[in-house]
Amino acid sequence: MSKPIAQTFDAVFEDGTFKPVNPEDIDLAEGQQVRIIVKRRLTPKEVTELAGSVYDGLSEEEISEIEHIALDRSNFFDERTSEH
Repeated sequence: MSKPIAQTFDAVFEDGTFKPVNPEDIDLAEGQQVRIIVKRRLTPKEVTELAGSVYDGLSEEEISEIEHIALDRSNFFDERTSEH
């Protein structure tokens, strides 16, 4: 079986180097060249700010309609699912 082309793992940036949180989870040969794409995790404050901006620019009526749809559980399952 061949090794995967892509791997996803958590790392910490310390002293100018990315250090894997769990190095044993990484399947790479020593000296292997890789391409790193960094996706920074949001802080709890950033998540809260992002969540708070969801309704920006919407009217009270639009917000009310969205919340009504989101809270209506009657359409979550179709007939196939309810038979099991």
